[in-house]
Amino acid sequence: MGTVNDGPYDALLLMSFGGPERPEDVLPFLENVTRGRGIPRERLAEVGEHYVAFGGRSPINDQNRALLAALRAELDRRGVDLPVYWGNRNWTPYLVDALRQAHQDGARRVLMIATSAYASYSGCRQYREDVARALTALAGEGRTMRVDKLRHYFNHPGFVAANVDRVEAAVRRLTERVDADDLRLVLVTHSVPEAMADTAGPAGGAYVAQHEDVAATVAAEVSARVGRDLPWTLVYCSRSGPPTQPWLEPDVNDHLRELAAAGVDGVVLAPIGFVSDHMEVVYDLDTEAAATAGELGLPVERAATAGTAAEFVAGLVDLVLERVAVEAGGVVERPTVGSLPPSHDVCPVGCCRNLRAPGTPAACGADWVPPEPVGVVVP
Repeated sequence: MGTVNDGPYDALLLMSFGGPERPEDVLPFLENVTRGRGIPRERLAEVGEHYVAFGGRSPINDQNRALLAALRAELDRRGVDLPVYWGNRNWTPYLVDALRQAHQDGARRVLMIATSAYASYSGCRQYREDVARALTALAGEGRTMRVDKLRHYFNHPGFVAANVDRVEAAVRRLTERVDADDLRLVLVTHSVPEAMADTAGPAGGAYVAQHEDVAATVAAEVSARVGRDLPWTLVYCSRSGPPTQPWLEPDVNDHLRELAAAGVDGVVLAPIGFVSDHMEVVYDLDTEAAATAGELGLPVERAATAGTAAEFVAGLVDLVLERVAVEAGGVVERPTVGSLPPSHDVCPVGCCRNLRAPGTPAACGADWVPPEPVGVVVP
């Protein structure tokens, strides 16, 4: 099997959240997502209606297929001979099955690209916990593997450039149809519990800090490109916790109401917290927030996510080659934009803590102890 410059990795893994492909998948998928949280089935059925409105099919799987194809094309263009696998946390193709297939194909050390750009428990450590469970299950089959995780890419030039291009395009679309003297950028990400945000990253607070840094960078670059100052606010969507639990605010709908009351002429919604146009974007923004804006008479244009933008895909491959060079022990340039430094390659002990089950093992971290194989080792 070919490797990158005779480097340590013999496969790449695209790891994502997963989503239902048909109506009968919706409730089982949501049960997977919420397992162990005690959420009533009636609440799951309510959330499931979001998927039913789109034919019972999440857009995320097709978007991952497109990203896989784009990654494969970019790797081939650069002569990088690495197979690419795809595994989900919550639906088929499941992570453990993808890793099992990679092992059967000869892979023993895998580099993982998560479809989550920022640090948090749900955006990083929970992925790592799933990898630990998968590796433990495979060790029970006698299969030994190592999985490393690509560093957070929220401030990598490729991801930021893709967002800048898409926000600029949305601004220009809005100004073509609306005489907007007072135009605002509303940069959106997934809300999380405040306790999770407070413990994100090695020292806490990384989730909000990283988003604010990207938001400021994107807003400044787009303002420079279009030749006008564009005030911005970071807002949140997709809150799902009980009313008694504090989550990050302001909610995007509440903020739109505030802007309309202030007499703002138009808004660009920019989902910088998401890699692709999955359910939190097409329902929470394109459906709910669009309806709110319509009721308010507030013109809104929604920017696209990074998706399969050439800059983003090339940036992911740059990060793969960067990690290969890091593992080789060379002096490596680690490019970023904005005010924050590049993220760590190996998550420190206690990073993005699991507040529900603190002792849960997580792979790809400094405290990870690989499981010993059980029974006959598969060669």
